[in-house]
Amino acid sequence: MDTDTVLRPIAVVGGALVVTLLAGWLLDLVLRRTGARHGETTLWARLRHCRLPFQLVLCTTLLYGAHRRMGIPRDYVFAVGRALTLVLIGSAAWLLVRIATAVVDSSYARYAAQHPDDARVRRVRTQVTLIHRVVTAVVVVVAVAAMLLTFPPMRAVGASMLASAGVLGIVAGIAAQSSLGNLFAGLQIAFGDTVRIGDTVVVDEEWGTVEEITLTFLVVRTWDERRITMPVSYFTGKPYENWSRGGAQMTGTVFWHLDHSAPLDLMREQLQAILEDVPEWDGRTGTLAVTDTTPHTIQVRAVVTAKDATDIWTVRCQVRERLISWLLAHHPYALPRIATSAADPRPGTP
Repeated sequence: MDTDTVLRPIAVVGGALVVTLLAGWLLDLVLRRTGARHGETTLWARLRHCRLPFQLVLCTTLLYGAHRRMGIPRDYVFAVGRALTLVLIGSAAWLLVRIATAVVDSSYARYAAQHPDDARVRRVRTQVTLIHRVVTAVVVVVAVAAMLLTFPPMRAVGASMLASAGVLGIVAGIAAQSSLGNLFAGLQIAFGDTVRIGDTVVVDEEWGTVEEITLTFLVVRTWDERRITMPVSYFTGKPYENWSRGGAQMTGTVFWHLDHSAPLDLMREQLQAILEDVPEWDGRTGTLAVTDTTPHTIQVRAVVTAKDATDIWTVRCQVRERLISWLLAHHPYALPRIATSAADPRPGTP
């Protein structure tokens, strides 16, 4: 083995690495300076994350173009070229995914900063998230297919499969009917604006917040930190409650079953005092009325409001707890009882 056979590959690889490192440094410098001049967008800062895949693509391209003149033994030239081709395809796919991620994330960040409407921001977030997943899936599938096509046996398999594509398509469609249904349901959710990330929903009598939406499933985080994973087709084929549609403001009710002698006027005054002491109450509504009666009790209902589903839950619990405590302390006769003992006399009666 002569010196030229050893030094030539080292020189080519070293030169490719030097050019790659220099190009990566220049790219990072340009993106930094561009980002400093355009502070209204985070695109240039996010594109800096593409430096590594860019360097890998550049280095692989340089090596592929020079590998036949590197002095590699003929028995290994084809294998080295095949390996470089696979690495180039994979690194190019990685670079495209990173660029798409930077564009999607910067677009969403800029939109969220310019629009204070939380519902519109969550709708756009849901759409861009699903678009990003679709783009990533397409790039990965195309990259894997391109890698497989570099192998001659795979080309023959692909040609033979084209003859039976119609039959295979029908069989695959029947077999994947559920998956395809979820896929199209995911796209319908993304662009039909039926449910969004961050929405408060009630599904199967479970109350929670939509935490993640993919092309096939949706994750609901319940109030007790559980995660319910459901197919997205559920939200296009069955009824469910979406408390975030049409605004986040909520109206809630609190019920008590009390004795007929309950002091309703005093309860209304106490309800207002309680609501004014609860910071989650938004001040829109706070009323109390008798909604039903039975031979033994009356049903009293309070209607309260809050800015969102979380706060209305807190307001309802506070009103229920404090009003019961107030009745126990000052008007115990108003609580329901079985009429087998003498009732406490009302105040002011002889």
